[in-house]
Amino acid sequence: RAASGRPAEPGAAEHEAVADYLKHHPVGPRPELPTDPESLTARFIDEARLMASTVDQVETIEEVPAAAARYLAQLGLPAKAVAWATLAALPWEQAGVAVEFRKPQNSDLVGLTGCFCATAETGSLVLLSGPETESSMALLPETHIAVVPASRIVAGHEEAFALMRSERGELPRAVNFVSGPSRTGDIEQTIVLGAHGPYRVHAIVVRGA
Repeated sequence: RAASGRPAEPGAAEHEAVADYLKHHPVGPRPELPTDPESLTARFIDEARLMASTVDQVETIEEVPAAAARYLAQLGLPAKAVAWATLAALPWEQAGVAVEFRKPQNSDLVGLTGCFCATAETGSLVLLSGPETESSMALLPETHIAVVPASRIVAGHEEAFALMRSERGELPRAVNFVSGPSRTGDIEQTIVLGAHGPYRVHAIVVRGA
């Protein structure tokens, strides 16, 4: 904004222009999607698995570290990771997982994140960048583990953006929709996972959060 000669924060005229655009561009045809929380959670899990993510479910947020430890043990990975600072209060040490709360480096194999919300329609995680929610945490490590509160699962992308507008007002520098592991079909149309990001995406759905 500074490079284009605009103030750091949007003014009233910009907000009015956005509101006017949204008013005159209604949402187009969409597939029928569930609206109740239980069905949204079930649909998210089904769609995430179709996108080659793995999913676990726990009842409380305090159970997340133990679930992450089980997942890493199943893969034969060391119980160590880097994570968003927003997850620092969870009992990682008690679960036997050594976690550092810093930006990931090339040598870090596991990245732990939360999510702003998740979409049931496509099984996607919605991540917003910020000082404590680095985008690189979900992009650089080979294994991405995401904590997904069931109450933050919305129907589709339209609801995700509406939630951003109502809760944040302004979009952050980066909004990432993560739909399974990174993949490419560039070479002989053969799907290869981990081409430009994580080989694995594992969602831990917290039903009581």
